[in-house]
Amino acid sequence: MSDDITTLSLVDVAAAIAARELSSVEVTRACLARIERLQPVLNCFITLEAEAALAAARTADEALARGDESGPLHGVPLAHKDMFYRAGQRCTGGTKIRRDFVPDVTATVQARLAAGGALCLGGLNMSEFAVGPTGHNIHHGACRNPWNPVHAPGGSSSGSGAAVAARLVYGALGSDTGGSIRIPAALCGLVGLKPSQGRISRHGGLSLSFSLDCFGPLTRTVRDCARLTGLLAGYDPLDPTSSRAPVDDYEQACEHGIGGLTIGVPADHGGVEVAPDVATAVTDSLSVLAGQGAGIVEVALPDQARMNALSTIVTRAEGATIHRKWLLERRDDYSPQVRRRMEMGLLLPATRYLEALSLRARFLDAFASDVFRHCDVVLLPTVPMPAPTLAELDVGDSDALPAMLQRLTGFTRPMNYLGLPALSLPAGFSAEGLPMGLQLVGRPFAEATLFAAGAAYQRATTWHERAPEMATAEETV
Repeated sequence: MSDDITTLSLVDVAAAIAARELSSVEVTRACLARIERLQPVLNCFITLEAEAALAAARTADEALARGDESGPLHGVPLAHKDMFYRAGQRCTGGTKIRRDFVPDVTATVQARLAAGGALCLGGLNMSEFAVGPTGHNIHHGACRNPWNPVHAPGGSSSGSGAAVAARLVYGALGSDTGGSIRIPAALCGLVGLKPSQGRISRHGGLSLSFSLDCFGPLTRTVRDCARLTGLLAGYDPLDPTSSRAPVDDYEQACEHGIGGLTIGVPADHGGVEVAPDVATAVTDSLSVLAGQGAGIVEVALPDQARMNALSTIVTRAEGATIHRKWLLERRDDYSPQVRRRMEMGLLLPATRYLEALSLRARFLDAFASDVFRHCDVVLLPTVPMPAPTLAELDVGDSDALPAMLQRLTGFTRPMNYLGLPALSLPAGFSAEGLPMGLQLVGRPFAEATLFAAGAAYQRATTWHERAPEMATAEETV
């Protein structure tokens, strides 16, 4: 019965709690029981707050019994990448340097989810300082992919991807500076949204690159993702970079058909080499979307490799700016790979950084005129291969590092550089049984269009309904 509860979607479990068919305490205990069994295998959590979560669940149930007004996530247990502050609660950022950091502010994203009634079970594992697309972490241990623990879950929101896919929680927050929501979504078989730049407040979250950072949800279904995004999106006076653009009804958008929608597909995947299984998944997804009424056209993307390189320059320069003091005073407390990537930013000339920033408008204009003039949404792979093994990606700070990063982020970094919204969807499984993802990219603040297309795709497919068959640590011995 406990596992039956954890297989429900976020929207369905919220409805069951609201109707008092399930109590928040029952749901929270079911999640905690599953965490107890699978945490030793997956290492999803850095901090687990079991007693506090149960107390909050009891409070939620008492409020419903009194007939108090409830939010759209009332009593639903979530957990989040350990970089979103809650006043008085430890937040490590996946690091040694901040292992015992306790903030005195609460992130707007945390506050908005709490206002919607959600509970928080704790802080999830992540790449150190949100730097790295694999799931490795020398300070807190590697996080593992629930479809096969030998394989990488993706990063830097590794614990978020693994925990939601393993049915430990119903949804999780991640951050995305170069693909860190979409990569674990693809490798773990989830839905993950990188919103438009400025769509979701970044107040109270650990920063890596103030020009590129985005916060967003990872969930099992498009509708779940739409619900969370609806709560998170909108202007925040505490974040002057947040947008005042109106927030659409994202859940309602999931009901829209996609007849008349045009999907653009780049020839040869925009010049990025992909594995045969992924190429087949993309082709199949186009047939599904066409069957739902979408038109398909070929489009030519701006130079993906150059946008990837320019995005990397911005991240390195801004990351080094944030970390300069720690690099001088606590250099040995970084992992070798993260230290190398940060220190490379110290060597970049200001002219190169400013050039990379100034070219964003030119590339975005080219994308609008050359791509979105012909289509509403662009379809690309999220990651060009199924999840590699953790061992295969464990390159440390060797000369193999740049190629490894390019291999995983070739399709994701350009969208951060442009500030465009991108939704990753589960799109099938490789011959080895590992998930694969496709990425829908839209115009700025066109998240509703992406949710409409994603929901249409999920109405015609069942990839998102599949769950990994997880063994406990004792069973894997």
